[in-house]
Amino acid sequence: MTAVKKPIFSAEDFLAWEAAQTEKHEYIAGEVFAMAGASDAHVTVSGNVFAALRAHLRGGPCRTYIADMKLHVEAADAFFYPDVFVTCSVVDATRPNFKREPVLIIEVLSKATAAFDRGGKFAYYRRLPSLQEYALIDGERIAVDVFRRDAGGHWVLYPYGPGELVELASVGLSLPIEAIYEDVRLDTGDALPASGG
Repeated sequence: MTAVKKPIFSAEDFLAWEAAQTEKHEYIAGEVFAMAGASDAHVTVSGNVFAALRAHLRGGPCRTYIADMKLHVEAADAFFYPDVFVTCSVVDATRPNFKREPVLIIEVLSKATAAFDRGGKFAYYRRLPSLQEYALIDGERIAVDVFRRDAGGHWVLYPYGPGELVELASVGLSLPIEAIYEDVRLDTGDALPASGG
């Protein structure tokens, strides 16, 4: 993401201003950043994960959101657009324009965003008391890193690779990693085989 306007916005001003924009923007402590477009692989991976979570959680109290729903990290005075996230909050269900209490956040990495997603953005997300898991899906190779908060409040890394089941314990879902990458062409140009499910 790239900084656009130098004026410092309040969170309320940002929400009002962004509602009139044609592009999405993220907001961190008064600064506004334009969101870049996503690749075919990025969009396909996000869609695969969203579809699996939506089907798994259908009929229950949890809701799955993709790309266009804002997430408010109040402790950091920030608004982000995670690629996919899940909230099970009754209060979030009443908020039409943004959510505050995710249990799971998923970001699909790109060359432009990987460092921020792994570092600064994760630091902001860790300030969400409700968050139980943060998953990073590599956009260039078959690899998923799931960070899970343990009983002591520490974040533990669970890495997954080809042939493994990715466990998203916060929502009780185990998903073959190949299902996450179904119909995706990686930088090698090779399409991954269909997951068969």
